[in-house]
Amino acid sequence: MRRTSLLLMLLAAPAWAQTAPPAEGPITCTSPVSVTDSAKSLMQRYGQEAVTDDQLFTGVEDITYQGVVLSPKAPDRRIEIGFADETMQRVSRLTLIDSKTSHWNVAGVTLGSTLAEVQKINGRPFLIREFFTDGGGFVVDWKGGTLSRPLPGGCSVSVRFGSDDHEGNPIGDRIASDKAELRKWGPVVEQIVVSFPEK
Repeated sequence: MRRTSLLLMLLAAPAWAQTAPPAEGPITCTSPVSVTDSAKSLMQRYGQEAVTDDQLFTGVEDITYQGVVLSPKAPDRRIEIGFADETMQRVSRLTLIDSKTSHWNVAGVTLGSTLAEVQKINGRPFLIREFFTDGGGFVVDWKGGTLSRPLPGGCSVSVRFGSDDHEGNPIGDRIASDKAELRKWGPVVEQIVVSFPEK
């Protein structure tokens, strides 16, 4: 009887490991969060590693929203999740923010990625909105590169660059990522937003 119980435990262990939610790696339209997730399903799946928060920062002015945070005590694993409405029944977006680095990546882009690294992934130069303005630092045009295309499943990617250096930043509403002045200033990815398609 004891041998049979042990065998069943050994056989069940790999299946359990496969269903454990990921804590790092590539973010897709279905992992670690899918559009069909609700706040309730995330809390059930992640347990203590998921908490609700009504003061999540959008990155634009002082606008906040209510959502769920995964890995709230580990900044480099943290994911902030927004929903389509106040009932939090359907995911609308997820955000990586407020950390210098992350164990997560979206299409190879992660927090702390440089202009050169993102341009290589995109396959061509792109345009960035003027820094230190409302919505400044966001990529406004991927110029038809890889990152302009939706991820498998229809999700879209937004990336925001920034720097702690508030002096010497290039001026202009649409700054090319391969501009020497911008490269010298050295901005890195500070925010990544994955937006899920609407119904």
